[in-house]
Amino acid sequence: MFEVITFWWKTMSKGPATRAFGLIVALSALLLFQTQLANAAPNWTLDPSASVITYQSVKKNTIVETNKIRNITGTLSSAGDAKITFDLNSVDTGVDLRNVRMRFLFFETFKYPTAELTAKVDPATFADLATKRRVKSTLPFRLNLHGVDKDLEASIVVTMISDTMVSVASEAPVAVHVEDFGLLPNVDKLQQAANVTNIVPTASVSFDFVFTADGAKPAVAQPVAASSAEVGPVATDAAKSNFSDEECLNRFAVLSRTGAIYFRPASARLDAKSRPLLTEVEGVVGKCPSLKVEVSGYTDSDGSPEANKQLSERRARSVADALIAAGVPGNQISAAGYGEDRPVAANDTPKNKALNRRIEFSASKLAN
Repeated sequence: MFEVITFWWKTMSKGPATRAFGLIVALSALLLFQTQLANAAPNWTLDPSASVITYQSVKKNTIVETNKIRNITGTLSSAGDAKITFDLNSVDTGVDLRNVRMRFLFFETFKYPTAELTAKVDPATFADLATKRRVKSTLPFRLNLHGVDKDLEASIVVTMISDTMVSVASEAPVAVHVEDFGLLPNVDKLQQAANVTNIVPTASVSFDFVFTADGAKPAVAQPVAASSAEVGPVATDAAKSNFSDEECLNRFAVLSRTGAIYFRPASARLDAKSRPLLTEVEGVVGKCPSLKVEVSGYTDSDGSPEANKQLSERRARSVADALIAAGVPGNQISAAGYGEDRPVAANDTPKNKALNRRIEFSASKLAN
């Protein structure tokens, strides 16, 4: 760089054409030098084995439950662009049945399998992190959850764990209101499925995201949040070849409560909106090869009992045929219609009638 400046200085004493050429060379070298300096700042990649995100919910007004989302990926560019993706199928409550309820009834992962956080970090805010080693700040970010974008804010603590490892942690929990993301009806589904009351429709979210400089060797140092054996990625349903009988029954029972199979009014024709749940059911049946699944149809009490029974039978058959057409073995699927029998709610309001118009899945052992 100094040789270029010397060359430019010498050309200034020569003719106009030579001086112009020297100026162009010097400016080009300066631009290149600045680019190299910018590129010297590292990009960072989230370390999923050391990072953690938890959320706390309250039910029955006093009982606090802490859950985790285990599979996380993310990047932080040298320019300060951050993006973190959460695999909602990796939600971990400690109990398989609760995991399935959170996935299918609350998050509706068959339609919205991931959530995403994006933020713009001002590098100047953390310019002296290397010397201070710990800096507090306020970080605005955008959360995409359940198909909805919402701008939020977090108080964070950024800690330089090593020269190549940085922790970005919440200083205080972030309040996430489920109503902002269209999830309030899904709280009702959780309450009905778990037979609990008064789930508070706000979650308190805490996190500790650990980033490693690209190209750096893994550091030995680990943050406090990473000391638990329950931190880090887990195998989700997609990675399993088969489910246990208990896992199969859990999934069929919860899928029956989603209310995500749709028909046109007074018709057995499946609506295209049913496809995401049908795909989920196909995957579960395929991983439960020793079980036979009955598709059961139900209606509300409007109309005659005979007509309702026929409609429920046709709807159940329509779902069974769709599963078979997608590759599910015919010997694993049967269909039955029960009309307005076995209501799950009184047929006294539009909401309750909608609950009674449903498709359920039940499983039993295949006959030898």
